[in-house]
Amino acid sequence: MKLNHIIALSLLVGSSFAIAETIKGTNYQSPYCGCCKDWVKHMEDNGFELDVEYVQDMTAKKIDLGIRPQYASCHTAEIQGYTFEGHVPAEDIQRFIDSKPSRMIGLAVPGMPMGSPGMEYKDQKDPFEVVAFDENGNTMVWARHNQ
Repeated sequence: MKLNHIIALSLLVGSSFAIAETIKGTNYQSPYCGCCKDWVKHMEDNGFELDVEYVQDMTAKKIDLGIRPQYASCHTAEIQGYTFEGHVPAEDIQRFIDSKPSRMIGLAVPGMPMGSPGMEYKDQKDPFEVVAFDENGNTMVWARHNQ
């Protein structure tokens, strides 16, 4: 193989690794929640790296991050300046981050629907929506799953 081909190949291989940069964030959760740990594993399996911070008063943390009670779930994450509440699938978070919305401040999956990431149980899959929300509590459906 010629030297210029080797250099070109190594540049191509090196640049492909730079594209797949890990997205980092923090997940706030109760120290007693098992499904929160399962959701963090789902995120890690999909290329995210989340620090876990155990919080005794999740309500105060949720209010601080702009989560309205009707959209609450068991854990709350901060990733790249956005807030993600509950069992939001990694692909929806990735699409949200990639789109860089200026008005919406995050995504939420209210409650704890069976079959959502971290809430898997046998083959049970309840339909659920992922909603995008702004700082005033306005929402729009971002994604629908199992419908």
